[in-house]
Amino acid sequence: MKLTLLNSAVAMLALAAISGTAATTGAHSDHSPLQLHPDNPHYFLFRGKPTLLITSGEHYGALLNLEFDFNAYFAELHKHGLNLTRTFCGTYREVPGSFNITQNTLAPEPGQYLAPWARSSEPGYALGGNKFDLNLWDPAYFKRLHAFMRAASAAGVVVEMNLFCPNYEASLWHANPMYTGNNVNSVGNCPPDEAYTLKHPDLLNTQLSVVRKLVAELAAYDNLYYEVCNEPYFGGVTMEWQKRVIHEIQAAETGMKHPHLISLNIANGSASITEAVPGVSIFNFHYATPPDTVGLNYHLNKVIGDNETGFRGSADLLYRSEAWEFLLAGGALYNNLDYSFSVAHPSGDLSGYHSPGGGSPALRHQLSILKKFMEGADLLHLQPSQSLLMGGLPAQTAFRVLANPQKHVLVYLRGGRPESMEVLLHSGKYHIQWIDPEDGHTIQQTEMHHDGEICRIAVPIYKDDVAVKITRK
Repeated sequence: MKLTLLNSAVAMLALAAISGTAATTGAHSDHSPLQLHPDNPHYFLFRGKPTLLITSGEHYGALLNLEFDFNAYFAELHKHGLNLTRTFCGTYREVPGSFNITQNTLAPEPGQYLAPWARSSEPGYALGGNKFDLNLWDPAYFKRLHAFMRAASAAGVVVEMNLFCPNYEASLWHANPMYTGNNVNSVGNCPPDEAYTLKHPDLLNTQLSVVRKLVAELAAYDNLYYEVCNEPYFGGVTMEWQKRVIHEIQAAETGMKHPHLISLNIANGSASITEAVPGVSIFNFHYATPPDTVGLNYHLNKVIGDNETGFRGSADLLYRSEAWEFLLAGGALYNNLDYSFSVAHPSGDLSGYHSPGGGSPALRHQLSILKKFMEGADLLHLQPSQSLLMGGLPAQTAFRVLANPQKHVLVYLRGGRPESMEVLLHSGKYHIQWIDPEDGHTIQQTEMHHDGEICRIAVPIYKDDVAVKITRK
């Protein structure tokens, strides 16, 4: 089978990284790292363009799991125009059976787990092989790290590098290299819920050391931001510890004209952020449906993200509608946790899985439709505009409106199937295009002249959901 152009590029970059030769294409961009857009910090600036980050990505083990073919994975994301992946850096891993995930990429088979730290000569790691030496780095890990980042860059994919994760249960701490039973340094002699606090200086120093090392290694990549800790609202993670990690990232990037962005994971569902921590540019939430958290925190003028989904079943509609509603509420980042990716299925075609969520090639295509729809509008001048939809909808119809009333009004409807809707519009000529979010086809498009104020617009028949772009000509 012939490689696609992208696959060829990804393979070349990975080969160059492994062989140690310089592979500058896609590895070190001329652009500054991903930034908040200076004209509208609710969105990103990436490689010179206003940007949304949208994906349906694997369960975070693409880097640390040696068996996972990240070249095939990035090729699949690129095929759909998806531009984000969330990965755990290797300071945390899961064990077979964790969270009932089928073929969990975060639970590598024995001998297939890479951590930043090198193995010692002493046997006894809980999941096979020698214990870790937390004073030594593993060259094989960093070769794979650079190959991974270059492959992502070539595919136009931004990497959310997640630095740490809480211990949801004792078995996960006991599988961690930082647990005292798994290293030769006598570090990590503490209960699971004290691992990410300031109580144990030796453990804290180990954590800050790996942060400094990762930041130094990744300094040249533009397709990157850091998330301090996954779901820190579990497992005893303290805000003081998170602030200490943020300080370490910032100190390690001192002198950079445009440091990499830093994210905090705030809550499952929604929450009002009461403390805008200095240095944090992205506030990420999990399972943020309905997307009330966007409105609660929009005044912070930062990116609001929904970077983990699931636990609602496997139907594509659930996660497609979550994406549409979140982004049309004013969010700028959406990551569906996609369980169709596994070691045996790096292109995301695993079916019949029993994991606590969804994901499929069809859903990735549907998210690409959303991304194109959003990018076809004047992104930087859009803002949440629920009040523009004045009425005409049944009570059971969910809706979201994002608009620059002078130019574009974007509306997403789910359920209810109304015959019409009443929209507040300026006077002028308009092009109205209705699309099916499932397959992207244009259901109907019309031209009209409107004299101003409330306009009644007929809604075409749709199955589950529908989107309309009202463009003032």
